Amino acid sequence: MGMLLDYEQSLWNQGMNAVAGVDEVGRGCLFGDVVAAAVILPVGLVLEEVNDSKKLSEKKRERLFEQIQQEALAIGIGIVDVPTIEAINIKQASRLAMKRAVEQLDPQPDFLLVDAERVESPIGQMAVIHGDALSQSIAAASIIAKVTRDRMCREWDVQYPEYGIGLHKGYATKYHRERIAEIGPSPLHRKTFLKNILVEQQLLF
Repeated sequence: MGMLLDYEQSLWNQGMNAVAGVDEVGRGCLFGDVVAAAVILPVGLVLEEVNDSKKLSEKKRERLFEQIQQEALAIGIGIVDVPTIEAINIKQASRLAMKRAVEQLDPQPDFLLVDAERVESPIGQMAVIHGDALSQSIAAASIIAKVTRDRMCREWDVQYPEYGIGLHKGYATKYHRERIAEIGPSPLHRKTFLKNILVEQQLLF
């Protein structure tokens, strides 16, 4: 068994066969929804190439996304939109997305391995710092969440072509910040995130 199954193995040894990894993506973006995924993989399954989604090429993530879809016992996806992010703040929105992802799982898991967060759920859980690099289940969830959100970004890019969302996925790149400064934000921009940036830019101009 690989290093990435240490957490899972100890839970399996305790008879908890349905272990779900949970992760979210889009927390640090200026634009668009936050997306979480929860994934239950079969006991003992080793996915050789699964790793933290940020370390994988887009092509490899897409391929692993398909493989995880085929192999997983259950997958849940939770999405929280921009108005909700603005209303409850991004930390709460990330947790809500995770909660929704877990609630989508069928069967419900025996235990949750969560990337550095706590999910509002009666299910036993452990927050794993850098979980997407330490747990195969969390890494699989990070891949599902990332590919799901990247596909949403491609659709948003068609809606709002002037911001380059397809390229930077809504993160605060120099190009993205410049476009916002030039043409103003879209309805899918997180206004609470922009305040700091626009203040900084006014100081720069």
